[in-house]
Amino acid sequence: MSADAMSAPLPPPPAYRLSQRMSRMKTSAVREILKIAERPDILSFAGGLPAPELFPVDAIEKAFEETFAREGRPALQYSTTEGFAPLREWIAGHLGRKGQHVHADQVLITSGSQQGLDLVGKILLDPGDLMVVEDPSYLAALQTFGGYEVEFATVRSDDAGMDTDDLAALLKKRVPKLLYVIPNFQNPKGTTLSLERRKALVRLAQEHRFIILEDDPYGELRFRGVHLPSLASLDDQGVVLSLSTFSKTLAPGLRLGWVTGPRPLLKSLTIAKQATDLHTATLAQRATARLLETFDYAGHIQALMPIYAERANAMLAALETHMPKGTKWTRPDGGMFLWVELPQGLDAATLLPRAVEQKVAFVPGAPFFANDQKPQFMRLNYSNRPPDLINEGMKRLGSVISDAL
Repeated sequence: MSADAMSAPLPPPPAYRLSQRMSRMKTSAVREILKIAERPDILSFAGGLPAPELFPVDAIEKAFEETFAREGRPALQYSTTEGFAPLREWIAGHLGRKGQHVHADQVLITSGSQQGLDLVGKILLDPGDLMVVEDPSYLAALQTFGGYEVEFATVRSDDAGMDTDDLAALLKKRVPKLLYVIPNFQNPKGTTLSLERRKALVRLAQEHRFIILEDDPYGELRFRGVHLPSLASLDDQGVVLSLSTFSKTLAPGLRLGWVTGPRPLLKSLTIAKQATDLHTATLAQRATARLLETFDYAGHIQALMPIYAERANAMLAALETHMPKGTKWTRPDGGMFLWVELPQGLDAATLLPRAVEQKVAFVPGAPFFANDQKPQFMRLNYSNRPPDLINEGMKRLGSVISDAL
């Protein structure tokens, strides 16, 4: 090749014609911030990360070793779309002990509960369908459902979760096809749907015939108060689909979640999953099923809770100490997050670069709003840092906010 040819300018990249739905699928603010937060010098409270030092590494390692030793070839083979039967049976039994009585054939194993969100959107949502979400709501759910070109209607929320009176007023005008809610320790706010509102929500869905998608990744992680019944356990008319996961209790790297619900919907979800990935990873399913044969799962969660409670309390105390007047925040009884409202006039997104300069990171709250984005909020994760670093991080963040004022 001649020198002139080597120095010639490259042609412009082709103009790819993407689907229209891609215009509605935004980059995850959390994932982008995590690229910054991975720097070892940054105290990050951005990701929804469980504490890695609490993963039961030895027990999981032993389960994988036993799986290879006893059933290595089947564990590396294709499997059924519905999931490994012993794992589905364990999940059905576990849910039954919590008051949600389902048969194993009503459990579909997914590649994390995030896949469950996508599968539900795939089987239920058409372009232009109305979907109800809390205001604010889980960012990745908004990404997923936005990709199916829905119209979002938002319902107010407060310390008792989704405002069912506001929902009832909305239903007098329009009835959605699907309502999405995180009842326990909501992401991003950390609030919990009250028992009274749980009953009202299920009643409204039964009266108006729309589907509730109950997303419960954090329900096991209660460190204050008493566990409340799931929406699915309150439903006797088949209007609730439920999602959960092992990501927050065992380890997110397993990528194991599940969907439960009425059999006709589970059949459609299974067909949709067949077209998506055939089945969830066989090896992870079999090893987790073997782990749960002997592992004290309930005891493991009980051991997590004092540590998460200590970290939540440390963050609440540090906010009291270091935040300037006018700052407000939620007080979770479990889960991994709390939600901060900045003093009037401040924008969390504009504060983030200044915070990174001070070696601290958070997630600005605006992307968690489906429609009218509110810039004065931020989400903080407390589960991934020990109390001393939480205090130091809130000290840095409080200084950034005070300087902005």
